[in-house]
Amino acid sequence: MFELIDISKRYGNKQALQRTSLRLASGTTYAVVGPSGCGKSTLLRLMIGLIPPDTGRILFEQAPLAGVELNRQRQKIGYVIQEGGLFPHLTARGNVTLMSDYLGWGADRTAHRLKEVADLTQFPPDGLRRYPSQLSGGQRQRVSLMRALMLDPDVLLLDEPLGALDPLTRFDLQAELRDLFAKLGKTVVLVTHDLGEAAYLGDSLLLLRNGQIVQQGSIREWIQQPADPFVTSFLHAHRSPLEGLGS
Repeated sequence: MFELIDISKRYGNKQALQRTSLRLASGTTYAVVGPSGCGKSTLLRLMIGLIPPDTGRILFEQAPLAGVELNRQRQKIGYVIQEGGLFPHLTARGNVTLMSDYLGWGADRTAHRLKEVADLTQFPPDGLRRYPSQLSGGQRQRVSLMRALMLDPDVLLLDEPLGALDPLTRFDLQAELRDLFAKLGKTVVLVTHDLGEAAYLGDSLLLLRNGQIVQQGSIREWIQQPADPFVTSFLHAHRSPLEGLGS
């Protein structure tokens, strides 16, 4: 689905992402973790073409993610930014149908797809008339996810989608997301600070430090075969959610 070939990104004096190569398979959920400022969000922004790499190239479905095809390619990639990024002056419905309206979908097609994504995310129909300020945190995250799913993309890129929620709401939505990912069978790249969440949702985990991938694989591989002492240190810092996984 994605192939990143020797890409890097610098902001001024800060090297946000070192030269990195990575292949992401179709239908797999990848969870990206690491300390703050390690390059997780930069990686997602590169993958949706919001910023260009300084070196290397990115292939999406074996074609360069760039040039005249970029807008068409982006329509096949759903993106949820941190804290949802909803437009406060639009209703939930207006936020979800933003791109379908822009692309000129007819009313029947829009209504049919809107019902599909509302059902998928378990969003109440009467909530579509409300503005973001009138919704709970969990409902706002569902609206952001519906917007990302509206065009039925091949890929979902989720940047800390549950980070601003209280623990109980976050727990419920984690279970819903895992069921949703399994049902849709799409390629998912999820950025999170929560290693327990990453292990719960991800088929494959990527650990970043200082803009470099330290290790990729399952949580058990990290525990039993750490590629670097930093992997063990990172695991120890999150040991509570992971008790018993190494046995």
